[in-house]
Amino acid sequence: MTGNQELTERWQGALMDNYGTPRLPLVRGEGARLWDADGKEYLDFVGGIAVNALGHAHPAIVEAVSKQIASLGHVSNLFMAEPPIALAERLLQLFGRDGRVYFCNSGAEANEGAFKIGRLTGRKHMVATQGGFHGRTMGALALTGQPGKQEPFLPLPGDVTHVPYGDVEALRAAVTEETALVIIESIQGENGVVVSPVGYLKAAREITRATGTLLVLDEVQTGVGRTGHWFDYQAHEGVEPDIVTLAKGLGGGLPLGATVAFGETAELLKPGHHGTTFGGNPVACAAGLAVLDTIASEGLLENVKRAGEKLREGIEGIKGADGGSRNPLIEHVRGAGLLLGIVLSEPLAPQVQQAAQDAGLLVNAPAPNVVRLMPPLNLGDDEVDAFLRALPGVLDDVYGDGRSGE
Repeated sequence: MTGNQELTERWQGALMDNYGTPRLPLVRGEGARLWDADGKEYLDFVGGIAVNALGHAHPAIVEAVSKQIASLGHVSNLFMAEPPIALAERLLQLFGRDGRVYFCNSGAEANEGAFKIGRLTGRKHMVATQGGFHGRTMGALALTGQPGKQEPFLPLPGDVTHVPYGDVEALRAAVTEETALVIIESIQGENGVVVSPVGYLKAAREITRATGTLLVLDEVQTGVGRTGHWFDYQAHEGVEPDIVTLAKGLGGGLPLGATVAFGETAELLKPGHHGTTFGGNPVACAAGLAVLDTIASEGLLENVKRAGEKLREGIEGIKGADGGSRNPLIEHVRGAGLLLGIVLSEPLAPQVQQAAQDAGLLVNAPAPNVVRLMPPLNLGDDEVDAFLRALPGVLDDVYGDGRSGE
């Protein structure tokens, strides 16, 4: 059987180096657990970067995908199929508003769709937030407020102003009657699970409504139950965006994104304006329907809130190795539901990520001082307990190594 080292060498010889060399080769998954090519088992709190909403090899997704691929796999956008129609109808029901859905394959593509809809208003100026992440295609990258990701590809499309995240007055000053859209994440996942201040989204809606500007909420990471609501913005009273972008958890592991527009905004895209060959693929949409059905039938929104709170409380309650005060490397935990960031007192998140992997835990370090957790929405108590048992040793070892300079 091919092992970790051989697969790593084959990767380095055949694939482009845009990711560097990934952390390890994985060959099998079940629920919240994964196995590498050498047979080692891991508890998966990365979830394919918030993609695997139901974990690995969930029976509902396996059945839906197997049934669909056996009858109709792909037809392109030249013909209709029932799964994308049914999924669009279901999404609009969950939003509780009249609108239309454009299906694509990723979050970046969903935000490209929003970018182009913004251009169709006749306005050119756009406003996004510093630290925001909306994708790596050229339009989405122009909206992304992370200069390090943009610089190799300048100049980027559009007239985009980036304002400090959470600063209402800066947003108000930037948005004018020439602004096509404002795009915001309610939680900046790639920036280290930074949560928007109370009232920020509501203020953004008021500002954009006053200027006739579209409000786009990027729910690529927070949507489809990740924070304990179907869509995170629904936890913010009185906010009704013009566009919501989705991906990641929507397909439960298959490539599926969506740009959902409401009211008059939903009518801006006309034939020939936008498209993708694979968007609305029947197999991916069948998986999406299985995800939504399972979240509803198994009460997973409530499970996300309960498991997320247990996880948060457990992390914040971890004691140091001497049994005294809380581990000094933990500053606090932020986020919502099962999108959590462990904020560290020192920039040791990459070391925590590696030490956790060595201990059989998969976590992610999106920022030097933040460890991000994105486990499946059906995470069980046993898995939360296993994570909390293993984490103290990981943190104590890293903190000791970091302090000593080893």
